[in-house]
Amino acid sequence: MKILVTGGAGYIGSHTIIELLELTDFEVVSIDNYINSSAKTYERINEVVKRKFDFYEVDLKNLVDLKAIFKKHKFDGIIHFAALKSAPESIDKSLEYYFNNIYSLMNLLECQKVFGVPHLIFSSSCTVYGNVNELPVNELTPVGHSESPYGSTKKIGEEIIENVVNNLVNSSAISLRYFNPVGAHISGLIGEDSPSPSKNLFPLITQAAIDKNKVLSVFGSDYNTRDGTCIRDFIHVSDIAVAHVLALKYLHSKKNTLLHEVFNLGSGVGYTILEVIKEFEKATKIKIKYKLTDRREGDVISIYSDNKKAIKKLGWKINYDLNSMLKSAWNWEQFLNKNTEY
Repeated sequence: MKILVTGGAGYIGSHTIIELLELTDFEVVSIDNYINSSAKTYERINEVVKRKFDFYEVDLKNLVDLKAIFKKHKFDGIIHFAALKSAPESIDKSLEYYFNNIYSLMNLLECQKVFGVPHLIFSSSCTVYGNVNELPVNELTPVGHSESPYGSTKKIGEEIIENVVNNLVNSSAISLRYFNPVGAHISGLIGEDSPSPSKNLFPLITQAAIDKNKVLSVFGSDYNTRDGTCIRDFIHVSDIAVAHVLALKYLHSKKNTLLHEVFNLGSGVGYTILEVIKEFEKATKIKIKYKLTDRREGDVISIYSDNKKAIKKLGWKINYDLNSMLKSAWNWEQFLNKNTEY
């Protein structure tokens, strides 16, 4: 099969390309506009995997350029990562998030329809659940009020896919709802690397470890949780990447009973922010300076997954615990600081 990976130079996209090239004989084509990534990532992928693949600089909002890629390649599947992805940032840039994430998806679905691509894997998010009354959440948990425009774009995206694939011939889709992807590839050469400052916990922790003068802000200490800080479900990015390969194979082998199916991708364990900081200190023997600050708009209080469906139906398994996630993130941070040209 030939697979198109949108946003392939990004964090999860790059890890997924590695797994596609290592675990299958699929051909891979990647497109990215590099708004939150760099073409240098493809060079690092080639250091890890000695298989060539094609990549192009394309913005999904440009339908003419996108169709040109589909005319050049006959795709059997699409894995769609390309999107703006920061929940806190989306509060201030809501229109930009809606326009980019929804319009890009619509153009991609137009190409799927016109060129008859049978399989689509959509990068969704646990943010579609919002604040919930019962934990853990499973795929039957009602989709709630999104706490951020980013979460809304994922919820709307799933609805659009649901409507479209039900009206396409010989097409099916899976939405993978990630919880909190973290860590870096075991090689230490690929990790979370954006030109804009990260608002995600793991990079902020590792940056505070590198810079002894940096103080990490913990947003909210008065939540109804074990220690007053938010609870999150962290899952290693390589475990998430493998799930995309399994999802493609699942659709290709026609094991799906629905034209659009959703799966949670999480560890199934919820950790508070302070517990993660303490676990990092334990794993690395490095003390982190942090301060407790006001709550941040767009954050849900607590969320963690019931991941049994993905384990049972996709044959997915989790290979990394919290300690190994943190160590891999720390190895990546050290690599970045030794290789400033990246």
